[in-house]
Amino acid sequence: MQSVISCVVPVFNGERFLADALESIFVQTYRPIEVLAVDDGSSDGTGDVLAQFGDRIKVIRQDNAGPTAARNRGLAAATGAFVAFQDADDLWLPEKLELQMECLAAQPEAAFCTCLIQNFWVPELSGEAEQLRATEHAQPRVASWQGVLAKREVFDEVGNMDSEIPQNDAREWMHRARTMGVGIAHVDKVLVQRRVHPNNWSRHRGKLEPELVLRLAERALARRRAKDTQG
Repeated sequence: MQSVISCVVPVFNGERFLADALESIFVQTYRPIEVLAVDDGSSDGTGDVLAQFGDRIKVIRQDNAGPTAARNRGLAAATGAFVAFQDADDLWLPEKLELQMECLAAQPEAAFCTCLIQNFWVPELSGEAEQLRATEHAQPRVASWQGVLAKREVFDEVGNMDSEIPQNDAREWMHRARTMGVGIAHVDKVLVQRRVHPNNWSRHRGKLEPELVLRLAERALARRRAKDTQG
């Protein structure tokens, strides 16, 4: 029997692209899956879009608290042995979950698996797309949360995502996992397409880079002190 993968989708005012993101989950070649959409206090037509999927998804609603809090809320409700995260404006390629499950099966020491992501621009940003065509922004790179497939138990070991730094919570969590010696697998293929549009949450990420560096240093020092105390 195949293991269930819980797919967590945080969404805030995402009516424009949400249906596409959810459909990219339902066309996955791997089954079975559980889809949990966490509506983070949306005030647009997000609720109507979610209603169109009926009982194919489990909808969780909360007051607006940011995408990290929404992911943590979905994680808490997940029942699968594995957890994947999808952003409400991105697309998974159909074989994403299947290839990542195969990768984890081949590397049983790994607790989660990453993959590559490729940007694509909405039509109204065609000028930006052309301007960045020859830069690193147009090249595949390691995906953030939307590219992760993890064993559910790894979050018991590493802990939840840090909602105090929502623009950089993936980097902080993965840094935490690495310093704890958690095994990481990787599929070196583009399995996620990131839609670039005017309202991308990550457009503001750079503003919090100094805060992230400080947070990582503080966390690493705290873990080292705790280890020394236990030793």
